[in-house]
Amino acid sequence: MAKRKKPSSDQPELPLDAPEQKAAVEPAKPAASVPATVPSPPSVEAPAAPAPKRKKGEKVQDEQAPLAQHYRKWFLDYASYVILDRAVPHIDDGLKPVQRRVLHTLWDMDDGRFHKVANVVGATMKLHPHGDASIGAALVAIGQRAWLIEPQGIYGNMLTGDEAAAPRYIEARLTAFAREVLFNPKTTTWQLSYDGRTKEPVTLPAKFPIVLLEGADGIAVGLATKILPHNFNDLCRAAINHLQGKTFRIFPDFPTGGTADFAEYNDGERGGKVKVRAKIEERSKYLLAITELPYGVTTESLIESILAANAKGKIKVKHVDDNTADKVEILVHLPQGSEPDKVIQQLYVFTSCQIQLSPAACVIVRDPKSGDDKPHFVGVRDILKTSAEATKALLKRELEIKLGELEQQWHWDSLERIFIEERIYRNIEKSKTWESVLAEIRAGLKPFLKQLRQDVTDEDIVRLTEIRIKRISAYNRFQAEEAMKKIEEGMKETKGDLRNLTAYAVNWFEMLAEKYGKGSRRRTSYDEIEQIDAAEVVSANQRLYVNREDGFIGLNWRQHEFVTECTILDSVLTIMRDGSLKVSKVADKVFMGREIIHIAIWPKEGDTSFYTMVYQDKESGKAFAKKFQIGGLSRDKLYPLVKSEGSQVVYLEVSKTEKEMPKMLHVSLDGRSGARVREIDFDLTAVPVSTRTAKGLTVTKWAVKEVKRPDLKLG
Repeated sequence: MAKRKKPSSDQPELPLDAPEQKAAVEPAKPAASVPATVPSPPSVEAPAAPAPKRKKGEKVQDEQAPLAQHYRKWFLDYASYVILDRAVPHIDDGLKPVQRRVLHTLWDMDDGRFHKVANVVGATMKLHPHGDASIGAALVAIGQRAWLIEPQGIYGNMLTGDEAAAPRYIEARLTAFAREVLFNPKTTTWQLSYDGRTKEPVTLPAKFPIVLLEGADGIAVGLATKILPHNFNDLCRAAINHLQGKTFRIFPDFPTGGTADFAEYNDGERGGKVKVRAKIEERSKYLLAITELPYGVTTESLIESILAANAKGKIKVKHVDDNTADKVEILVHLPQGSEPDKVIQQLYVFTSCQIQLSPAACVIVRDPKSGDDKPHFVGVRDILKTSAEATKALLKRELEIKLGELEQQWHWDSLERIFIEERIYRNIEKSKTWESVLAEIRAGLKPFLKQLRQDVTDEDIVRLTEIRIKRISAYNRFQAEEAMKKIEEGMKETKGDLRNLTAYAVNWFEMLAEKYGKGSRRRTSYDEIEQIDAAEVVSANQRLYVNREDGFIGLNWRQHEFVTECTILDSVLTIMRDGSLKVSKVADKVFMGREIIHIAIWPKEGDTSFYTMVYQDKESGKAFAKKFQIGGLSRDKLYPLVKSEGSQVVYLEVSKTEKEMPKMLHVSLDGRSGARVREIDFDLTAVPVSTRTAKGLTVTKWAVKEVKRPDLKLG
């Protein structure tokens, strides 16, 4: 009998090659690449469930079994991994892991020339082992914005939605801006890659709020992030204002332009809203041109929304042309008799020419006490403040490193000058051992130690022995003094910058704005966008028809009875022979109820008409008359106007005002009813106006054949 294998407690290694947008449905990362110290985010933690009660004779599960432990931690480990390592950018550099690894690989490969994207993707897989799709998609997305990666080739078009060419046909390299603000090996914190074969940065030492410049979207387990892109010069000015202790505001700036309403932006936090409109020009009486798009909308999706609205009758257009290349130009041709101003309003209401964005700025923040990374929802101003302070700290660290290097260089140059000018190298000519050589040099330097600013180490002495004879013979005292002066000037300048660190950081952002901000004007204007009532701008361009016998209403049924012109947003009121009432929205075909005796458009502000009705009650056999108003209704719900099922309406009249209601009705009774008098007049003045649920007053106990309104002058 074969032995059963012992279940393994190790996490199974599964392939992770879905794009970043699919992170919420990806399997967990291999255990080797998930640090054991990564905390579970508070958004996915759940209180421990109480232990279930065991029935008598039920076996107790081993809580320490490897497989039980494995499944208990699976979800939290997976959730933590997706949040921390896939979907949410880190506040330190504003990048997701795949973006950081792509940029680091490009920096590692950088020689000033373009690299095939396929080569970059392959090299990045040494650090990001989740398939080439997510790497290529991240690289193309960064390249389309062109702030960090300079694209060459067909990178698609964010205006039209066209995709990029295959990675083997396009090229990329780092921009000068990226090299200046993202990379410095001396200030980078490194970690081992997933397989331990190479090093990668924990985060890049970014000296600019990249996440606000580029924007970010990500879906994780239990949370999502959406940070809208901002203008480069706006961010520079805001950072300067913060460093100088001034207040500031920053609003998104979309690469597709448009007009936005930031009244409810809420600093980019959850619960905020941003309305964005396309820019529409009136070229002529029957020609509109869309020249700017809402953020996230492509020309293809916008045209589809226009055609869909046209097909549903919400707007009327002849045809649409797309002339978009490097700039947006969608031409909307209108039919004769159109009102351009009204059509523009309809485009905003019924198409993607106006959308609403819901920002939710979520970033990974490292706890300074525990060192753990956790997701936090913060405002964009807090992100910029954190970035500006981090930039200031990085600049300070770079200055300290530079000062240390200058001091070390001054120390080495001073030793070299003393060693050569005082001819100390001659003292070692008779030395026979290495130890005696070092001793002679140290003894020769001893009288000059007061000229130095650091202690002389064994490494310094060994370095002196490596000076070549050619350098000693070509030594120029004047040049050496000039070099020392330059080093001393550099040290003085660096110390001054350290003393005035805030001013130095302000100058840094001013330099970036001057160097890279030219031509980076705002594309998105901001203004208050008024709410448009769809019912006010929709055109009455539909024809309502009714099939009374079968009980259907519909649009554009030429073979049935025409009722009235209507809009696609209208609702229709019908009353059937059985005394039921129903309100439904117009559509191509809607069943209301058989034997429709009254049909009308339901007023948007509510029905104010007065109804006079006579019905034959099934249960009692009597005929009742009532006057009523309908009142409030819900769509697609049947309301009874009679008291018992099976009753029949024999007379119905609708009046606009109470004065127009009939005062008298002439009632003809059924000849088979047994009534002696077959014709009676019924005075309606005794019937009060009530609600639709009222029973009414008795007209007769006999079966009614016909009810007419006598030709009387209305009082």
